[in-house]
Amino acid sequence: MEFIQEVIADNLAEIRKARGLSFDQLAELTGVSKAMLAQIERGKSNPTVTTLWKIANGLQVSFSSFLKENEKPKIEKIDMSKLSPVIDDGGNYLVYSVFPFHPEKKFEIFTVELQPGFSHQAEKHIGEEYILIQRGTLTIEIHDEEFELKAHETIKFPANTVHVYTNDTDELVRFYTVIFYPE
Repeated sequence: MEFIQEVIADNLAEIRKARGLSFDQLAELTGVSKAMLAQIERGKSNPTVTTLWKIANGLQVSFSSFLKENEKPKIEKIDMSKLSPVIDDGGNYLVYSVFPFHPEKKFEIFTVELQPGFSHQAEKHIGEEYILIQRGTLTIEIHDEEFELKAHETIKFPANTVHVYTNDTDELVRFYTVIFYPE
């Protein structure tokens, strides 16, 4: 199948399915036969300009709706060793922004390292916080209640109150923080 046929096929299928139309219904709207529409959608037929105009008019969409390339999801690989941390508490609390906030996604992801014997008080903020322990043991205090989390354990909580991360052990604690920002 040629690239343009694939683009047309994908766009036609997307529009038809989004509207919940069968091939019979689409044929009735456009004046193009059910068999031809099915072949176009499968990429087996390269429609003429006239045929595309009939389909566009019947669906009440622009001609170019069938020619636009759909963006493929972007794959992004992160090398954690190349990230620079934000440093707090004299270098005892390091935060690496892995995937920064983007308004369309409504979340951000950090890797945090807390040195042995140290605590960090996080100010209250909007959103929900999800903590996933990668290495070590972390004690987290939320609403005057303490939770001890070990490697491969997780916790989720509303972040609208002060919370304290503590490493009472003699080894580094590393954890992921996902902050979700609801509407």
